[in-house]
Amino acid sequence: MNSQTPSGRARPLPPEERRAALITATLALITEHGVKVTTRQIAEAAGVAEGTIFRVFPHKDGLVRVAVETALDPAPLLDELAALDLATPLPERLTELAAILQRRLTSIFNLLHSVGMHGPPEGSTGQPTGTGKLHPPNEEIHQAVVRVLEPDADRFRYPLPEVARLLRLLTFAGSHPRITDNEPLSPEMIAAVLLDGVRQPEPAEPDRPARPDQAPEPGGAAEPGRPAEGSGSGHHADHNRPDRP
Repeated sequence: MNSQTPSGRARPLPPEERRAALITATLALITEHGVKVTTRQIAEAAGVAEGTIFRVFPHKDGLVRVAVETALDPAPLLDELAALDLATPLPERLTELAAILQRRLTSIFNLLHSVGMHGPPEGSTGQPTGTGKLHPPNEEIHQAVVRVLEPDADRFRYPLPEVARLLRLLTFAGSHPRITDNEPLSPEMIAAVLLDGVRQPEPAEPDRPARPDQAPEPGGAAEPGRPAEGSGSGHHADHNRPDRP
């Protein structure tokens, strides 16, 4: 709440704080009310006069757009990724990584649904552009994911950038409400599928005993009652006897 002047009126906020308060209030309200939220509701939640909104933003739609773009700012996500302990064993670290990515995606999906958008605004923070290359903030996220995987680079079948891409694709698909029918994959399942796939490991085949009609391997053990090949007795030995005609 704003501090008050001796007259009981709210003390004016500095311009940057006033702008931040309006954005924070708008984000909370549009998640609940969508674009039908009123400027009066926003002003009350931010603790400012309604007219203050129009001294900062030209209209409500402009405020909503800036609020959405603020929610897409990758800085908080990058801070979370940087704080991950790289000494944590790979399965647990990958699960934490998937959970962080999933929380961000879920919040974005919910926000965009509330404002009736099918995707982030064109050119907004973190959204790939139509050039076929990653937008710089999106590339930052990608590289941050690669960094979390680096301690175990030799344990993957694919290069780390490709592993990071697969993780993000799987997390996106496994978190989107329409793709999952509102039953998102858990971070544990995302990590398990990426690391181990979905096929049960095949049990090792036990050594099979030799069939009775199977000839022994050359140089191997002879069958019971039969001399081993090259043992100096039997057919080959008779052939070499000096008294043989």
